[in-house]
Amino acid sequence: MVIKPSLPKGTRDFGPDSMVKREYITSVIKDVFGKYGFRPIETPAMENLQTLTGKYGEEGDRLIFKILNSGDFIKKSDAKAFAEEDSSAFGNSVSEKALRYDLTVPFARFVVQHQNDLTFPFKRYQIQPVWRADRPQKGRFREFYQCDADVVGSNSLMLELDFIRIYDEVFKTLKVPAAIHINNRKILAGLAEVLGITERLTEFTVILDKLDKIGEEGLRKDFAKNNFAPAVADGLFAILNAGSNVDKLVAIKNTLGASSLAMEGLEELNFVFAQADSLNLKNDLVLDISLARGLDYYTGAIFEVKPKGVSIGSIGGGGRYDDLTGIFGMKDLPGIGISFGLDRIQLVMEDLELFPQMEGSRVDVMFVNFGKEEALYSLKLANELRDQGVKVEVYPDGAKMKKQMDYANKANIPHVILIGSQEIAAENFVLKKMEDGTQLNLSRIELFEYFSNNNSTQHGH
Repeated sequence: MVIKPSLPKGTRDFGPDSMVKREYITSVIKDVFGKYGFRPIETPAMENLQTLTGKYGEEGDRLIFKILNSGDFIKKSDAKAFAEEDSSAFGNSVSEKALRYDLTVPFARFVVQHQNDLTFPFKRYQIQPVWRADRPQKGRFREFYQCDADVVGSNSLMLELDFIRIYDEVFKTLKVPAAIHINNRKILAGLAEVLGITERLTEFTVILDKLDKIGEEGLRKDFAKNNFAPAVADGLFAILNAGSNVDKLVAIKNTLGASSLAMEGLEELNFVFAQADSLNLKNDLVLDISLARGLDYYTGAIFEVKPKGVSIGSIGGGGRYDDLTGIFGMKDLPGIGISFGLDRIQLVMEDLELFPQMEGSRVDVMFVNFGKEEALYSLKLANELRDQGVKVEVYPDGAKMKKQMDYANKANIPHVILIGSQEIAAENFVLKKMEDGTQLNLSRIELFEYFSNNNSTQHGH
């Protein structure tokens, strides 16, 4: 039976052109991470299920891809849970492992497991795929890459400033126009305290998260429908509609002055905005108290980066989490981290046509194959050029000249070298420029000089 090739929904193949773009983005991100002292680690694609569950909230737990136990998993399953249609309990009885949902929780596990080998504060970056059983749509996939940087072992607000500047530097380099939104978990908790809805904070933030989609009027209706008093929306919008960042900071003080927790968050935000000018940012820094993100492990600053000119959601996010390692038995280890959404950044850059010409990724020259003897001679010359840093192909088969030239055209190879028996005898080779069809007769030395000059021009030396 012939199987029709297909992929699971929400996953994709990446061809060479797409991979060149992705590698360009990750190279920029890695370069910036390195400048700020972050070093790479990797963790396995799968973690023990108990490592992941309970860390992302109820909604997050539902989106974890579980891996069935190997062998006869039905024999060891919870028959009672199955009979009672308790899918959660039954699922846990047939699955001990899961694909990682993000890179932060596995990082916390890594820190606790390797704590004796690490020097604190520990700064790491990690660029790997994660998996979520989400409904696929534009910019939302079931398998996607995260590019994370985290610091654990320090509660200094200097780190907040570093991360804001890392975001700014990456998007400035990629030429992506963006706004870096910042909030503080303590402000949200203080808001709930002052408005008398502390017990309903999670419910409040779930509704708040819809602001971008439904606007102020829609949000007020949603709050009313969920039996929140009108004062809740009034207090929120007194701050949200205050105007500039400075105006909002004043509005927070006026509205939430009764909450010591909110004032602690305000002090942290005041520090960040007081230093913002010295960061020399090229992108906007926006105080946005509607920003909640998944609140299950954030304790201080919260970040989200939104692109300008494209409707796609956030392209980066993160925040401070002061006790994430506590869930693995290592208490009071403060941490802060951010993430870049590689897949969405690629979509934004394609939409806005921001990718530079990727000249450095293509082959510089192809040798035409005139037969076995000529091809082996060409291969020797090709290897010498490769040793000089030139990207070279020798066409593998003695096909018709038209087929070989068509290949070079389609592969966008700018030069072709023709070496037949006469050229071998004379050690004089024909170099054809594919762009305009001009041909040069070059000796061995002239050939090497040509590509030496050409390569240094291409790479900006």
